[in-house]
Amino acid sequence: MKALLKKELCLALHPVNVIFLAMSAFLLIPSYPYYVTFFYTTLGLFFVCLTGRENHDMEYTMLLPVRRCDMVRARMLLAVIIELTQVIVCIPFAVISQKINRIPNVVGMEANIAFFGLALLLLGVFNIVFFPAYYRKPSAVGVSFVIASVVEAVVIVGLELMCHYVTFFRRYLDTRGLVYLPQKLMVLGLGIAAFAALTAVACRLSERRFERVDF
Repeated sequence: MKALLKKELCLALHPVNVIFLAMSAFLLIPSYPYYVTFFYTTLGLFFVCLTGRENHDMEYTMLLPVRRCDMVRARMLLAVIIELTQVIVCIPFAVISQKINRIPNVVGMEANIAFFGLALLLLGVFNIVFFPAYYRKPSAVGVSFVIASVVEAVVIVGLELMCHYVTFFRRYLDTRGLVYLPQKLMVLGLGIAAFAALTAVACRLSERRFERVDF
């Protein structure tokens, strides 16, 4: 697995994944849908899989003495590394945003602790939609991404609307600084758990579907 992960990092990682880390600066924009930052994270994962298809990455890897399930796990681990790196890079921008943006975010969620829990939920939803679809038919990576992107967009819109129409979100979560910290930490913990669970299920489903793919 260590050798496969090294191969993913050295050969499969697309340059846009590094470039898209700069999109974390979107959190500095006043009154902006901050979840859009993580759309670029998922777009980078699409480029990883698309470039792999064009370069016959799967065919090459299957010539190596590795199992198909290990191929899936290495790619999923790369995805998790990219996603968590984006989250970590966003943190200092969120802190700065809270200090320089004095006007509340009228669009939706503030860049606070709860936001990161909900962002992890969003990434977990993308993983469970995109990767099982991708590994069912690797040649149709574009179709898998479109489906996952539509679901991702619906979740983003839903989360932003909750800040306006759901009392718990509006009163406790969509607030600035460390006020209502227990509620925000609870959402962060639930987001972490949801991300881990959804990604684990996505990996398991992807392994099963990839075993049935005929090259």
